[in-house]
Amino acid sequence: MRVIVVGAGVVGTMHAWHAVERGHEVVQIERESEARGASLRNFGQIWVSGRAGGEELDTALRARELWEGIGERVPGLGFRANGSLTLVRGERERAVAEAALARPDVAARGYELLTAEEARALNPALRGDFLAALWCERDAAVEPRTAQLRLREELLKSPRYTFLPGREVREVVGAGAVRDDHGDVHRGDVVVLATGAWLGGLVRELAGPDLPVRRVRLQMMQTEPLGEPLTTSVADADSFRYYPAYASPALDALNAEQAQTPTAAAHRMQLLMVQRADGGLTIGDTHEYEHPFAFDTLEDPYDHLTEVVESFLGRPLPKIGRRWAGVYAQCVDTSRVVHRQEVREGVWLVTGPGGRGMTCSPAIAERTANELGW
Repeated sequence: MRVIVVGAGVVGTMHAWHAVERGHEVVQIERESEARGASLRNFGQIWVSGRAGGEELDTALRARELWEGIGERVPGLGFRANGSLTLVRGERERAVAEAALARPDVAARGYELLTAEEARALNPALRGDFLAALWCERDAAVEPRTAQLRLREELLKSPRYTFLPGREVREVVGAGAVRDDHGDVHRGDVVVLATGAWLGGLVRELAGPDLPVRRVRLQMMQTEPLGEPLTTSVADADSFRYYPAYASPALDALNAEQAQTPTAAAHRMQLLMVQRADGGLTIGDTHEYEHPFAFDTLEDPYDHLTEVVESFLGRPLPKIGRRWAGVYAQCVDTSRVVHRQEVREGVWLVTGPGGRGMTCSPAIAERTANELGW
């Protein structure tokens, strides 16, 4: 079988990976010299802890298993099973964590409620003020800025894989065939369009105006090296408000009686924080849904994140080295992890994993391969 993959972000690259692994010939086409979108502008978290029960959690757990196996083969991914701590400060927040422990899938997630002392024993960099922490053993991380590059280096070792950067696919010219902006036609048995947040142009033409996917903008930042290990990923209790796993009467009470700060509420914020291989901290994030998106980044969210992180670390943050904004595609049908649609004969659109792209991409691609009989 010959598979044409359009898009070199993590979703597209994982489709290429599974196809090559199954013995197929793959041509991967990318309109930039390399992927520049949400696949790089994220935390690199393999984030199991907050996923909705059922298909979403099953997908994340399978992806976590696949990431670990791929990481053993490709050490440059920087895979580490670091787990996460969601820090809580008051009784209302702790009640939400306790409610999460009553879930039927608690063992699969590796949840445990720790005292502050137990959390500091696990992550000594957390010297600041908090009451307790929800530990999720199954969370992990990779290096987002380099993961696709390392995966591609491994793929290029196969004579069945071809990478064509700097080409934008403009037209479907038949079953399993596309034409790029160089005028070249690429023919295969199947085409996978993994175009990320690029939902206009050819995608709109093929999928129509009612594609159930929206674009979401975020802001993030990264510090210079912390100077000590941050041994786990870290979240704050605002993440309870964002992730579906924490829905409960306790969360309803938290929302009713303990509002977010005005800045956090205005920008739909949560704290997520991961240490990079160079020792810096990736910190975020915000969520913007209304179009048109702002073209600039705002300082108030960064100030809020800095204040929260410093209060948990009990020390000033290192200098901020980078700030950025990103846009990802999110399926608005919450019953699905991703939007997967045959838009023309032999041409499949796979888009809209939302904030789950880095987490779930290996399992999303595996399911595509299974369903299409690769």
